[in-house]
Parts: sequence; structure tokens; C-alpha cells
Amino acid sequence: MKAVQYRAVGAAPEVVTVPDPEPGPGQVLLKVTAAGVCHSDIAVMSWPADQIPFPLPLTLGHEGVGTVAALGDGVDGFAVGDPVAVYGPWGCGTCVNCAEGKENYCLRAKELGIMPPGLGAPGAMAEYMIVDNPRHLVPIGGLDPVKTVPLTDAGLTPYHAIVRSLAKLVPGSTAVVIGTGGLGHVAIQLLRAMTAARVIALDVTEDKLALARTVGAHEAVLSDEKAAARIRDLTGGLGAHVVLDFVGAPPTVQTAGAVARVDGDVTIVGIGGGALPVGFGILPYGANVCAPYWGSRKELAEVLDLAHAGAVDVHVETYSLDEAPLAYERLHDGRINGRAVILPNG
Repeated sequence: MKAVQYRAVGAAPEVVTVPDPEPGPGQVLLKVTAAGVCHSDIAVMSWPADQIPFPLPLTLGHEGVGTVAALGDGVDGFAVGDPVAVYGPWGCGTCVNCAEGKENYCLRAKELGIMPPGLGAPGAMAEYMIVDNPRHLVPIGGLDPVKTVPLTDAGLTPYHAIVRSLAKLVPGSTAVVIGTGGLGHVAIQLLRAMTAARVIALDVTEDKLALARTVGAHEAVLSDEKAAARIRDLTGGLGAHVVLDFVGAPPTVQTAGAVARVDGDVTIVGIGGGALPVGFGILPYGANVCAPYWGSRKELAEVLDLAHAGAVDVHVETYSLDEAPLAYERLHDGRINGRAVILPNG
């Protein structure tokens, strides 16, 4: 079968031919319908050799949707042909966090060498993929696979971040979304669907700010050296109750800290290498700073419920498997407005 692989440190991803996978006991084989292209992949492909925690080559794609093609011995609960989404942050399944469905915070994954598909295990950017356990599959019913696949990360990750701050997102509150690309434009929709907060979006191009307005941002502000002052003005000098940074680069993290209000939440989701100092007098009194990771299995089911209700509509650009390297190039250059999706069998 064809697959998109990261094959050598510093090299661009390649389309290659690899053996067709077969499910072992307890595993599920999926015929992949759609796979998402994420900035996280680009970040991983920029790491030096001593920082890469898995062997190469690696089949990319940590966002996956497909149909069940075959079941390994001992698997039940699914049938061949079922349309499903893949829950990505695989865990051990037995620690106290995994028992609550919080496999994104598995206590033993590192110890046991368990890695997500596309970020250590073979991913979804191929004609077929192996899912290690049926608990990592969520039925999607009649949802459009192309619009659904980004929800497994670009929907789940902002949902998890928002849920952590729901108590502060009351009527009269303000939420700032920094970066309105794949995750950020979904976060705006989730904030509008789940809260009464006023949403202010930041990004570096007018095209992305236009998308932010289209999906529900009340205000859209150019992300530059004047952005923090503009947000302060828009909030009467008080700042935002919740700031969600989906870039995580040093300049955006600095902006996030500068626009938080007293007792506000700053959530750094992006992996752009930025860090926010925390200490008495550095940030407003009572400010909370966190860097969450992905989301729980329960939360993915809730995100898909929101999709069934029509509360989220992911803006996508589709590419064939052979065009995947081009999609990564366009994403790197900031030319994807929304989420790029690969159709391995399209």
C-alpha cells in the first residue's frame, strides 16, 4: 500500500510503498477514509536526531477516520464496514487516568513505550492503518469523514482546553484565541457553542482573521506588537478571563501573558517553543498557566456529538495521498486556511 512517511531526520515527507498491515490479536485494521495534516508533524520533523523519541521511518498522520476492514482475534463491538474515528493519545488502559478515559495523561505510556499513531506508531496517512485496541475507536455514524477527521485533534484539543476553563467563561467574560488556523478556528466555534463569552481572535494575516469572523469571532485583531494594547482597550483595560494560545511561539506566549486579567487562565496549546515565566508580580494576581495535551476519550465523543448537532464546521482543503508532501509545504508556508485533509483512498 501507499503511505506518507518521515524517513530521515530533516528530510521532507515522502510517498512510499510499504507492506499491507494485518491486525494481530486485539487489533483493528482500518481502511483510511481521511487523515489530517497538523503543525505538530512539522514541529516533529524539525527536531534534531537526539530529540526524536521514535525510530524512523514513520508513517505520519495522528488524525484518522476510516472504515473497519478487519478485526483481530478477540475483538468485538465493531463490525467490518463501521465508520469510525481514531482516538489518538493511546495509553496503557490500566492506570488510574486511563481508567477515567484520560489516556492523554496516561501515567505509564512513556515507561511502556506507547506512542500515538503518526507520532511514534504507524499513522493514518496510508491506505490502511492498525489501531492497537478497539477502545481507541469512536463511531461517527453519518458524519462526513472529511469534516470529521480534524475533530480528533483540531477539535478535541481545543475542546479539552476550553472545558478546563468553563467556570470562567460566563456571560460578560472574554476569551482570546491566538492563532485561528486548524485548531483556533474550531476553538472559536466551540467557544460560541459552549459559552456566553465574547471571543477575540488574533492572527497574522487578514485571510485568517476573515475566517475567524466567519466562524463566529466577535472581534478579530492583527497579531503584532500592538495586539496586547488593542485587547486591553477592548476589555476596558482589564484583560481576558481566558487566553488560548494555539501557536505557542515566544511572541504569542508573551502576548498571552500580557492580555490575561487578574485570576485569568492562560492556556498554551501550541508547541512553538515559547515559555511564560510564572512568579509573584510577573503575571496578574491569581493567573493560572497550563499546557494541556490533547483530550480524553469521553471528550472526543462529546466533540462528535457537537458535530452531529451542527455546532462545528471545520474548513478543510483536500489532497490526494500523492499530494501530501505539497500539503505539508503549504502548511509550513502558512497557506492553509483551516485544515488540510489527505484522502488516502479517494
